[in-house]
Amino acid sequence: MTGRLGRVADRILPDTVIGRTAAILVLALVVSLAASLNIFIAQRSQTLLTLGVRDAAERVAAIARLIEEAPAATRPTLVHRLDTPGFRVGWGNVPLVAVGDRAGLGAEMARRLRADFGWTLVRVAANLPPPPGRRMPGPHLVFHAGAGTNGLGPALRISVRLNDGTWLNVFAPLHRPGTLWRWRFVAPLILSLAMVMAAALLAARHVARPFGLFAAAAERLGVDVAAPALSETGPREVRRAAHAFNVMQERIHRLVRDRTQMLAAISHDLRTPITRLKLRVEFVEEEAERERMLADLDEMERMIAATLAFARDDAAHEERRPTDIAALLQGLIDDLAATGAEAAYDGPDSLVAPARPMALKRAMVNLLDNGVKYGCRVRVALREIGDDRGQGEVEIVIEDDGPGIPETERERVFSPFVRLEGSRSRDTGGTGLGLSIARAAIRAHGGDIALAEGAKGGLRVIVTLPSA
Repeated sequence: MTGRLGRVADRILPDTVIGRTAAILVLALVVSLAASLNIFIAQRSQTLLTLGVRDAAERVAAIARLIEEAPAATRPTLVHRLDTPGFRVGWGNVPLVAVGDRAGLGAEMARRLRADFGWTLVRVAANLPPPPGRRMPGPHLVFHAGAGTNGLGPALRISVRLNDGTWLNVFAPLHRPGTLWRWRFVAPLILSLAMVMAAALLAARHVARPFGLFAAAAERLGVDVAAPALSETGPREVRRAAHAFNVMQERIHRLVRDRTQMLAAISHDLRTPITRLKLRVEFVEEEAERERMLADLDEMERMIAATLAFARDDAAHEERRPTDIAALLQGLIDDLAATGAEAAYDGPDSLVAPARPMALKRAMVNLLDNGVKYGCRVRVALREIGDDRGQGEVEIVIEDDGPGIPETERERVFSPFVRLEGSRSRDTGGTGLGLSIARAAIRAHGGDIALAEGAKGGLRVIVTLPSA
């Protein structure tokens, strides 16, 4: 259930932390505002009705005193003058209300007439107005045609017993509260909601800013282990996270530095015994055996040189600068053609992107050399594409017509010193570091290398680089 709700929330809510935080804040505000308005409207209606009951009670009490003080002969005329379409008044021997309400507006009206004005026998009931022309109980009042509440809202039937035993009967409509949804009331609500939404967006942006900084720092760390440390400022949680990230980065940097120094030291120290072995091999009398031993020693030297280059990781230290990748690839294709290899280029005449030229060239040379060694023809395609994040990428595709690499081995060949039996041997002069060096150089650019099967067989190498 929780997972389903999470998926529904992911579909409904925005895709960014800023959007989700702002949406939650605005939603909470709208719900809170709606609840507050509901309570306010209910309280307003109740208050206005209570005020109406109080005003009606005062008016009924005043009419009751006036009628009670008037002579009996003048009371019908007086009642007729007091009777209006909006406030019906009658007087007679029979009460309009047989049983009063025990709760609600009727009970409140009766309580006020007894407590505030001293009437002892009062009956009040909430009721709809009688139809026009219907005679009220008692001999002296007929509702005139067209009389009624005129849509004024709730109404009360009131019967007050006078001191002489007669009854004052009143039908008192209570005014319905006017609507709140007028422009002068709605406009401030909309304005305040807009202001709170703007404040929510600013607050969400401020809260989400460290996430962007951490993401950028993580991407920078993937390209350059020696990247500048994060600034440890802001709230306590952000400072702690930045400090932990900086500690992690320093540990990774120290680990890589120690590994590089160890490999460089081992490779350097191996050169001395290899040189001594070469001198001793010269004293071997059998020429064929001597040549084989020298070939083994030369291969060891090449492996040591490649190991040193791989350990130094020069790609991570070279400065980025605008580089014409198309011109670089065309130059390498021309160099291969000059050696008699079949190589073709397909792409724009110029495509400039930030890169480390020497590191990129070394990676491309390794990939092209592999294609030439294990195939007869090499085809290079260059294009600029957009990625899923809306950012541009440069894609370089190198295809050969060699035996290819099995799918299960395509990731393993990037490991140092891995050489597949079917395609690599001492005759090719490979050390098993070419693809490792190439991937390290490309990843130092923030890109990557992937292997696939070519369209016509062989191997397809896909290199992606950021274009900005």
